Amino acid sequence: MSKVDSEKAFLKNYNIHDFDVPLTSVDMAIFTVRDAQLQVLLVKRAQHPAMGQWALPGGFIDLKHDKTLSDTARRKLLEKTGIDTPYLEQVETFGSKARDPRGWSVTVAYLALIASEDISLSRDESSEEVTWVPVNKIDKPYKLAFDHGKILGICHKRLKNKVQYTSLPVNLLPTEFTLTELQQTFETVLGNPVEKKSFRRRILDADILEETGDMKTGSNRPAKLYRVKPDCQTHFFARTIEGSR
Repeated sequence: MSKVDSEKAFLKNYNIHDFDVPLTSVDMAIFTVRDAQLQVLLVKRAQHPAMGQWALPGGFIDLKHDKTLSDTARRKLLEKTGIDTPYLEQVETFGSKARDPRGWSVTVAYLALIASEDISLSRDESSEEVTWVPVNKIDKPYKLAFDHGKILGICHKRLKNKVQYTSLPVNLLPTEFTLTELQQTFETVLGNPVEKKSFRRRILDADILEETGDMKTGSNRPAKLYRVKPDCQTHFFARTIEGSR
């Protein structure tokens, strides 16, 4: 018998359930900016375990339909927000015997960035409620189930670190925006002001934006509207962002 035939025969008779298999899921920290605050999407669990507690959205891998972990993450994001093409990044894997009372479990954490305008949140049989919550107000009224507080903290830290040297906040804005709105979004994620002239030079020199030809009018003087050039949602700057002087 050839090695190929031997392997085919082995796989044909192999049963993955001959060995212990941990529960495997994806959990997501979905961030947006609303009311000048960095907010994260939370769900109130409608099923045991941790029924009635708040948690990050997520779920188990669909073995029949999900070809990759990213497929699972995008599917869960689409179910909750109706958005299927945001910025999505795998952050870290968490696993232990103690993190889920149902048994040994592994979850892969993702962070996603979306603009919150025109999004209709939806819940299913596993969610009693779905809502945006400011990241800095999670602790007391929204104590998170399982180890989701730890997962959220790590995802938030990853986002803040990457914003110092990338253009990621453009993914939190609507299609068209002003440079002031972009700067305010950076500041909201970072939690501190940035130097205006340095910021604008940094953005314009990167050549990641294009003018739309329209102006935004309001209480202040009209301002040019910009949009992100195709394939420029994630740009890496040569230097970290400067704070206010």
